[in-house]
Amino acid sequence: MELKSELKDMIIRELKLKNVSPEDIDDEGPLFGSESKLGLDSLDAVELVVIVQKKYAVDIGDRNTATVAFASINALADYITKNRPAP
Repeated sequence: MELKSELKDMIIRELKLKNVSPEDIDDEGPLFGSESKLGLDSLDAVELVVIVQKKYAVDIGDRNTATVAFASINALADYITKNRPAP
């Protein structure tokens, strides 16, 4: 499964988003903030950090890193790809 599709499915499933499908999540659209269609908040951000760290073994150490990594699906996929440990 393509990483972006996997991330969309994971976000919907793990954050228990109702009435949201993967097609509703724009690859370039913001995941958080007033312009986001997902309605995610700071608690969702913390949960998402933990999920990404467990699933992909990628450390998101501070708020600035999280802001960059969670800017969009594209940004998150790029961050994971660049920071994931080699198999």
